[in-house]
Amino acid sequence: MNAVLPRAAAELRSWREDGLRLPVWWRDDDATLPTPALDRLIALSEGHAAPLHLAVIPLPATAELAQALQSAPLVRVLPHGWQHRNHAAADQKKAEFGAHRPLQDMLEEVGGGWRRIGDLFGTRALPLFTPPWNRVSPKLVAGLPRVGLQGVSTFGPRGASQAAPGVLQVNTHLDPIAWHGGGGLVDRERLDEGIAGALRLRRTGQEDNSEPYGLLTHHLVQDETTWAFIETLLDLLSSSGVAIWTAPLGERTTRA
Repeated sequence: MNAVLPRAAAELRSWREDGLRLPVWWRDDDATLPTPALDRLIALSEGHAAPLHLAVIPLPATAELAQALQSAPLVRVLPHGWQHRNHAAADQKKAEFGAHRPLQDMLEEVGGGWRRIGDLFGTRALPLFTPPWNRVSPKLVAGLPRVGLQGVSTFGPRGASQAAPGVLQVNTHLDPIAWHGGGGLVDRERLDEGIAGALRLRRTGQEDNSEPYGLLTHHLVQDETTWAFIETLLDLLSSSGVAIWTAPLGERTTRA
């Protein structure tokens, strides 16, 4: 049994005993340029044969990043907002695309961001919108097909497979960073309990297992403890015999 994540390991053993399969995917946010942290992230992805979906901020994204990813075949790119700028009032939760601005203005930014991602990354770009801070106006979501996007990804179990007509919802579910605790890794026992509980709900049919279970990371701000946890989790998934790496829009599936 995994010494760091014993409850999650036991739950995955139950999946194997029941003959079930767990679809998983990996999203990492806020990339704009090549960095040593990104190199480390890609090395983890390649070492575990785990497809990596890099959410790139369109406006500051660089041609150097696009060039660097040419040698990273497991990486795909998602549009991450426009410039990762907060437009919410000081007393509200941060959001770039909440209900704070005219819808048409926001759609123009999202559409422009998607075009820029396509121009920079070509066939690596996937039409899955990832709003900064995982917050987005439902009206904007409904308008995503008008600017060429097919899906949206935020955080937490989805309520339905479509967030709006023609817009697939594929969320992330596990973020190991203690954002409200000054950074660093969330308490390991809490993480272990959270993973095991979420997978148990899926195994028993109480939550939607057709939505891939999503790991959310942030390579630019992770400390050594967080990096070590991510590697441990990838090791656990790889050895589980039940996890299947599944692309959010269904273009690629591999065993973990």
